[in-house]
Amino acid sequence: MIVAFSISPTTGDETGGVSEAVAAAVRVVRESGLPNETNAMFTNIEGEWDEVMAVVKKAVDVVAEVSPRVGLVLKADIRPGYDGQLTAKVERVERALEQS
Repeated sequence: MIVAFSISPTTGDETGGVSEAVAAAVRVVRESGLPNETNAMFTNIEGEWDEVMAVVKKAVDVVAEVSPRVGLVLKADIRPGYDGQLTAKVERVERALEQS
């Protein structure tokens, strides 16, 4: 499965920024060893259901350490029997673009 998720603390630093809390969550994902990528809006992670959800929970817990309330947006692509789709899905779209 691939999960795209975004964690938002309700409190930020003195400027309203949340990058430190978000960085702590991304660090959890990267240290998990699962395939992942982070963009301006979401972090994507790929693996089996239980391992992915455990990483998402740990990332939320890290943010909750610095914020009394945490928002989580999560979208999942559940396709049993397929792996490597974090990059393969993008490669298929790029090939289609090259053909047109």
